[in-house]
Amino acid sequence: MSIKATIAVHGGAGSMSYFINEEHRQRYLRGLVEAVNAGLEASRRGNALDMVVDAVSIMEFDGSYDAGKGSVLDLYGEVEQDAGVMWGKDLSVGAVASVRHVINAIKLARIVMEKTDHVLIVGEGAEELAKHFGLWVPSIELINEAKINRYNSLIKNLGSRYRKNVDLAKELGFMDTVGAVAIDKDGNLAAATSTGGTILKWPGRVGDSPLPGAGYWAENGVCAVSATGIGEFIIRAMASFRVATLVKGGVKISEAVKQVVNYVTELFGPGNIGLIAIDSRGNVASAFNTEVMGRAWSQEGLGKVIVAHYPGDPFP
Repeated sequence: MSIKATIAVHGGAGSMSYFINEEHRQRYLRGLVEAVNAGLEASRRGNALDMVVDAVSIMEFDGSYDAGKGSVLDLYGEVEQDAGVMWGKDLSVGAVASVRHVINAIKLARIVMEKTDHVLIVGEGAEELAKHFGLWVPSIELINEAKINRYNSLIKNLGSRYRKNVDLAKELGFMDTVGAVAIDKDGNLAAATSTGGTILKWPGRVGDSPLPGAGYWAENGVCAVSATGIGEFIIRAMASFRVATLVKGGVKISEAVKQVVNYVTELFGPGNIGLIAIDSRGNVASAFNTEVMGRAWSQEGLGKVIVAHYPGDPFP
C-alpha cells in the first residue's frame, strides 16, 4: 500500500471565551495552517518525527497557544512547560516537565529522546540540558506585560478563597496544549504534545503532556495520538493509549477517539478533553467534549490545509 505523508495538529480544546476577539481566533487558526505546512515541508527532507516536532515548534513560537511563548502563568507568576514526543518505529520517548526557560520544549524533549538514556527529565536538570543545546532563553522571552496584568487581575479577583484550578480553568476559557500526529511515506508514526499547563496551577504540577500513554502515543502499525484538555483527567483515563488499544482491537480510528472522549465524559463530565489521531493507513480523526478545538490536517499532494474549529466543521 502506498502511503502519503500526512499530518494533523491541534491548538488545544476549550471554550470560545479564550479568544479576545475574532481577529485573535483567526490568528489562532492561521497558526494551525502554518504548523501543518511546516510538517509537510519536514516530510520532504525527513520522517514523521521531524514532521511533528517542526509543526509543534511553529505553534510554540506563535504565541497564540498555551505553549512556548503563549504559556500561561502558574500560581507564583512563573511559566512552567511540559512536552513529550514519541517515535512509533521503536517506541522511543523523550519528555520534559516544569521547564521555565525554553520556548521550544518539544525540541528539548526530542533531545532527551536522542541524546540521553532517559525518557523524562524535569526542572533544573532539563534547564541544564537546554543550556547545553542552546535552547535556554531568559524569562523576558516568555513573560510579558499582558501576561503579568492578567495574572495580577486573576489573583486579585480570587480574594482569600482560592477556587479549584480545574473549575477556574473552565471559567477562564482554557485552550490547553498543542500537539501533532503524523505518518511518513515509509509508514512510520510519531506524536508530539506541548503545553504551558493550566493557568494558576500549583508550581511543579505536571499534566498529561509529557506522559506517554496519557498526552500522546505513537506505535507503528497502530496509530499516533495527541491529547489536549485537563491533564488530571486525561492521565486518569490514559486517553492516548486507550485509543491505541481500541485500534489494536480492530476499532476504526474515527470511532476509537469518539469512544475515549465519551468514556472520559462519562467519568468526569464534559469540557475536559480533545484528541487528534492518525492510523497506520493515514486516516485522520478527532473528537472532543469542549465547545471548540482548533485542528488542521493535510497530506502530500493534497494542495490545501483543512482547518476546523467548531464541532460541526468538516474534519478531516
